[in-house]
Amino acid sequence: MARVVTVNDILDGHVKLDIECLDRIYLNAYVPILQTSSQVVAFLSGHLGFPFPSPVLFKQLGDRFRRAVASFAEVNHIPWVKFGKDQAKLETMTPYLARQAATGCSGVAAIGVAQEFQRVWTAHEGKTSTGTPRWSFVKADRRVTCYYFYLWDADFGPAFIKICAYFPYPGKIWINGHEWAKRQAVKAGVGFTELSNGFATCNDPLALQDICDRLSSGTINVFVQRWLHRLPLPFDDKDHDAGYWWETSMRQIEISRTLVFDAPRHARGFFEALIADNLDIGRPHNIEIIFARRVRRDTAGTFRTAIDRRDNGGVLVNVFYKHSRIKQYLKDGRAMRIETVVNAPRDLGCQARLHNLEELQAEARAANRRILEVERAGQGCVLASPAFERIAHPTTDEVGRRTPALRFGDPRVMALAGALCQTLLAATGFTNKNLRVLMTGLLGTTAYSTGQMTYDLRRLRLNGLIRRLPRSNRYVLTDDGVRIAVFYTKIYNRLLVPLTAADQAQAPPELRAALKTITRHVDDYAAQARLPRAS
Repeated sequence: MARVVTVNDILDGHVKLDIECLDRIYLNAYVPILQTSSQVVAFLSGHLGFPFPSPVLFKQLGDRFRRAVASFAEVNHIPWVKFGKDQAKLETMTPYLARQAATGCSGVAAIGVAQEFQRVWTAHEGKTSTGTPRWSFVKADRRVTCYYFYLWDADFGPAFIKICAYFPYPGKIWINGHEWAKRQAVKAGVGFTELSNGFATCNDPLALQDICDRLSSGTINVFVQRWLHRLPLPFDDKDHDAGYWWETSMRQIEISRTLVFDAPRHARGFFEALIADNLDIGRPHNIEIIFARRVRRDTAGTFRTAIDRRDNGGVLVNVFYKHSRIKQYLKDGRAMRIETVVNAPRDLGCQARLHNLEELQAEARAANRRILEVERAGQGCVLASPAFERIAHPTTDEVGRRTPALRFGDPRVMALAGALCQTLLAATGFTNKNLRVLMTGLLGTTAYSTGQMTYDLRRLRLNGLIRRLPRSNRYVLTDDGVRIAVFYTKIYNRLLVPLTAADQAQAPPELRAALKTITRHVDDYAAQARLPRAS
């Protein structure tokens, strides 16, 4: 029989590079003191000095900005690209970025122009009690002009800054953490070869990880502010000094972990088997441990696992949690990439302002780590014979205290193992009541009493399979408890149940014939031992 290769075999013996790094970083840019109608009036009248705050001023300011962008492009001979509807912007801009990169100097590679819906200030006209016109300022979605400044930066590589041409000029900023890390590695003399958007090999993995760890909110903010002061923008230095300037918040952050295998030819088969064992990892009771957040019945959001087949034959696993998700897929046929994609920092208990990036990254890296721990537990349940003997048979400790057995095959024990599997990833643990509800459902009877549950909890605890959380009535599984629960359930559901049903008509003829041969030999041994057939 061929040896079964598990996730632990691969991760413990065949990973030659393991790197955690910020991947794609997508930021909102906004002016904090232009978010209410009173702030708009203060800007138009108090700061700019117009005696009457009118929406006509929005057009004047916007036209001035448009002329400045057109002049900037003309003076600096920057290509001007008009985007069509649903046009792939990055693909269109790639040749321009490559041309700028070839110069080795930071600069604007091209300016893209698009018509998009943006949340901007508009106004409704009314009249005062004396009949004087007045304006009420409100925010609304309007289709307006947006400028995409596609940049090539000596530190960050390709990036873009998008600015809406209508008041209050909201923006977006996109950069890539792996591109930054590559350039810092070159400067530090760390040798590496590339994956697409990642690293395939490195002669000093510890130094490379240290570089990736240095990418912080401060580094990103320096990049943002440096380019905002170089581009033609609606606000000038006077506005900046008065506080009318952009700050950034996290719109979408991808935090990745890449494990590069030393034998790429085995990578796809391993990944397919990994997926088959973890199709339910996105269920609510499993999500709790991965994201370290408690999921209640009334918790809003999406909690599921989606398996997507890619055009190249690869597989993408998506584990959804509220607005965010974890992606797990095979990258370039030789590495496993795990990415926590955070679309709402509050999903992980963090605030959205950019200076909270370090806290968010720590939470996301922990989620990436926990999903691997879950997969390890699912395939790392092989039991040594002494452990099985200790749990499957009653034992007595040194003070004469008897520990009841958990015999494999006993219906109540098998139901108990199945119930424990359903609590396997519950970060908050489980109670007597929680487990009893699960046991009642698995046994299909209402006769399972509180006393029986208490007895079962006692033998689980004495066998070292669960432990009680301090100052609570909740329990969690120990490492042995995880192995026993998964081992018992897998052996029963994946091996014994299919085998005992294999003599039905749907089983292959070869399998039925082999089982008949085994049955005949067992009957012969029983007859020689003079053991009668059970009635």
